[in-house]
Amino acid sequence: MTAGRPLRFGVLGCAGIARRRMLPAMAAARGVELTAVASRSAARAADTAARHGARPVTGYAALLRDPEVDAVYIPLPAALHAEWVAAALAAGKHVLAEKPLTCDPAQTRTLLAGARRRGLVLRENVMFVHHGQHTVVRELIADGEIGEPRALHAQFTVPAPAGDDIRYDPALGGGALADIGLYPVRAAVHLLGTGLAVAGAVLSRGAGHRVETAGSALLRRADGVTAQLTFGMDHAYRSRYEVWGSRGRITVDRAFTPPADHRPALVVEGKRGPRTLRLPAEDQVTAVLTAFAEAVRSGETTAGDEAELLAQADLLHAVRAAAEGGPARPRDADQAAAGRAADGSHQRRLSRYQATVSANPAAKSVRGR
Repeated sequence: MTAGRPLRFGVLGCAGIARRRMLPAMAAARGVELTAVASRSAARAADTAARHGARPVTGYAALLRDPEVDAVYIPLPAALHAEWVAAALAAGKHVLAEKPLTCDPAQTRTLLAGARRRGLVLRENVMFVHHGQHTVVRELIADGEIGEPRALHAQFTVPAPAGDDIRYDPALGGGALADIGLYPVRAAVHLLGTGLAVAGAVLSRGAGHRVETAGSALLRRADGVTAQLTFGMDHAYRSRYEVWGSRGRITVDRAFTPPADHRPALVVEGKRGPRTLRLPAEDQVTAVLTAFAEAVRSGETTAGDEAELLAQADLLHAVRAAAEGGPARPRDADQAAAGRAADGSHQRRLSRYQATVSANPAAKSVRGR
């Protein structure tokens, strides 16, 4: 990447999160340029690219061969992340991939190691950790505002998606745990550290669904600090956490998906008495892109939050194993088997996903809402 030139992004796919949040942010953010949008459908690529002043490309592999693309954003279904992240890295592209980075911790470690070997930046698009309100919370905890941390209670729940939403498809990496539960799991790691283990977990499947639609997990640290997490995608909307300490409590509402114009109001009950800290509005989507571009320019190939990312991946895997009452099995293997049974091949699975989105442009994902 030439000094002084914007980071040129190409996008693999036209998913809802890309169209609603990431593409507009790329078109508007400083230091970033939306160069190309790829789809297996030429018409869909042309329509999406035209809306944001980018160049359409037919086919994902063609975009990866484009010398005018420095970095790739991957908003494909979770089960396809590992393959296309690996392909993008092999093509010499920096990668920002939607969460989860993969569905298996071992694959996540392999991809991160591969990026380091090639001198490339690889990041997972967990937006909320880039919002300044969580930095303030961590500073309050470090300053002893609520005494010694004792527990975290975090909830992220959303209304039921449309019936044909990809999150209901196990072959595409669907399910509430990876898409919704990731948020409170990451909050626990972000606020309590990487030394967490799963003490218990429950995953429940709504009637007629092939994936879990709700769940709860209890995490613990060796010193007795706990995190009680609730998540689901057939619920009233809730996006909140509380950190309890020996002498107080911090409450954060709109914790995970605040709109860009939202002014956070942190409720602090601590050593200085009860008060509300009102913070300026921030756009966490722009913050993600800014941080990614800075990492590319500085040559920071090892993610500053890599330890958190890996702890999150391990915990998500352990939550599923605890809930299913058996030894952990790489989820990608389950998804590959389910995909072969349902569709016969990876290409048919991907084609089915593309056909569904093309036929129903209104179909959306709440990722990064």
